[in-house]
Amino acid sequence: MLRNRVYTALGLAALTVLTIFAAPLWLFGSVFAVAASVGAYEWAVFSGLVSKSQRLLYVAGGVIVGALLLFQQALWQDFVLVLCLTWAVGFLTLFWHPKFSDIYRNRWLVGGLGWLLMVGAWVCLMSLVQMDNGKLWLFWMFVLTTATDVGAFFVGRAYGVNALAPKLSPGKTREGALGGIGLALGICVTALVLADALSLYEAIGLTLTMSIISIFGDLFESLLKRVSGVKDSGDILPGHGGVLDRIDSIIAVLPFLVWSLA
Repeated sequence: MLRNRVYTALGLAALTVLTIFAAPLWLFGSVFAVAASVGAYEWAVFSGLVSKSQRLLYVAGGVIVGALLLFQQALWQDFVLVLCLTWAVGFLTLFWHPKFSDIYRNRWLVGGLGWLLMVGAWVCLMSLVQMDNGKLWLFWMFVLTTATDVGAFFVGRAYGVNALAPKLSPGKTREGALGGIGLALGICVTALVLADALSLYEAIGLTLTMSIISIFGDLFESLLKRVSGVKDSGDILPGHGGVLDRIDSIIAVLPFLVWSLA
């Protein structure tokens, strides 16, 4: 299982780096649109859409929403702010679980939320890659979410004792979370300072914030799984589960990073 996880992660990392730095904008957008569509396909089960035809129709609806936004780029900055506020509210419900979690049993709410967050992640990717040094920031973001995940996984396995969110994801520990944040700080702060992109304190603040958001994004998917009774969002990625299991942190971090850099 661990070997499959490592091989899959390396393959995804290679594809991601190649897409970021070598693909023209149209191909970049297409590759990540496919990833967002697969994520939406997996998300559909959270809203009670279990048949293949229902889930494909759900994806088609998301593609239409994305296409409409593609031609409204003047609205993207406001849309990013809406995404940040939406995620912030979602994060608050993590602390109130299970008191307010019944809201996620509403299939229309969860379905609309999936469209918003998946299309929003794609919009953020397209916005970020077109910024000054956008490709480097995008690469930095992928390194940060990966470091947070890897650090949490290995430190949690070795030293994890205290559950981080026992009612949501008993396997995640506070020690693992601290390990993930520590690894992200070590790698990403160093990169920012050496590149003279930010001052030391700015780099620490940005990295710490984005790493915590990354963890919250992972927990938010766990919340949806818990409420909907779904164990895994998918099984397309050996050792990782579904695409959504791999990008849940990324889609949470993206709006906040774009908003911070805008």
